[in-house]
Amino acid sequence: MTSDIKSVPPDFPRGEPASVSGFQAKLAGRLIDGRFVEGLTEEELYARFDACADLVDQLTAYCHRKRAELPGSSLSTLLSRVRRGVMAKGWDLSTAELDWIMARVAVNMSTRAEDGA
Repeated sequence: MTSDIKSVPPDFPRGEPASVSGFQAKLAGRLIDGRFVEGLTEEELYARFDACADLVDQLTAYCHRKRAELPGSSLSTLLSRVRRGVMAKGWDLSTAELDWIMARVAVNMSTRAEDGA
């Protein structure tokens, strides 16, 4: 896999630094190639973005099918149900990543509705 960190949009969640409880402040990190790394590496970030972008495409197609099956259903109701369904799957998504995914799906659905599709 060739990662291209430049293709990850700036609004994609980068993850937050983890801290470890206790009296003294500590930061969670990993030793990679002799260096302590906090958070995601560029390759890990790109892999998470790629997976999330793929999920946006899949959920957008799913929502279009559901809108055709249930024409009286509002977009907000549909998106809420889809979000709950994704959360129930137990996939390895952070809340910030799921927020990003659902925002993209909402934009895709709104754009297509405005186009008359």
